[in-house]
Amino acid sequence: MSVTQTSTLYEREGDYIPRIAAVHDLCGYGKCSLGVAIPVLSAAGADVCPVPTGLFSSHTAFPGWYMHDTTDILADYLAAWKGIDVEIDAVYSGFLGAPEQVDIIRDIYATYPKALRVVDPVMADHGQVYPTYTPELVAAMGELACDADILTPNLTEAAIILGREWTGPDIDEDQVRDIIGALRERGAKNVVLKGIEHGDGLIHNYTWGDAAEFSETTNAKLPYMLHGTGDLFASALLAAVMTGRGLPEATAFAADLTADAMVVSAKQPNFEARGVSFEPLLGKVAALLA
Repeated sequence: MSVTQTSTLYEREGDYIPRIAAVHDLCGYGKCSLGVAIPVLSAAGADVCPVPTGLFSSHTAFPGWYMHDTTDILADYLAAWKGIDVEIDAVYSGFLGAPEQVDIIRDIYATYPKALRVVDPVMADHGQVYPTYTPELVAAMGELACDADILTPNLTEAAIILGREWTGPDIDEDQVRDIIGALRERGAKNVVLKGIEHGDGLIHNYTWGDAAEFSETTNAKLPYMLHGTGDLFASALLAAVMTGRGLPEATAFAADLTADAMVVSAKQPNFEARGVSFEPLLGKVAALLA
């Protein structure tokens, strides 16, 4: 595993606490979205300022979930921030509830032009688009990806953004380079492509961009899948970046923390339904400040 880097994306200065606008949904039950981003980024010494894109009773793997789309409140919500001189150092977006929310995120970018733009294009996995995503929202998410300083898609999301067919998780390194290269050509400055398999019993994540040479991290593939691991990965990656780590090192940290959390999760009752359990590992995130 290489952690070679060319530059850092955020320089932490002294005792300053960076502020992150976390543009995600809020889920009542099930470990995902703001329920992951807030504690993980807070453990890294960041002030997390939530911008809720939707309210869910539970994550969508449970039957009978309820969703409330918050699009109509967000303009007034964010206008109130301007009135109290809120300063933002990073804008971190994930699950969106409507295509109009992409325009709202672009307004946040315009208000805070120096803020780091982190886009986790949460919309699909294993070849399937999530049930709340319309074709219009999928297209809007793809456009938002082109504005990212850090883009963290899985293979399905990368294929959607590029208008390509998803051919499964097992692709070779040349294909990885082609996909990341194409995403960079569309405007993403740095890309972390997640969840690649090569039939070797490992999960591979690849990093490449303006701030990082091409690099790879690997972790053992576990025999189960969990809801919320993508949110944990992206949140842990940003946590490391906001403590001054380079992107390859941040990717390795995020991959290791997510793998450790999956092991912790398997010790909990009904773990495959509840989602990823990371709480006992927050000390590892806090150690980034040491």
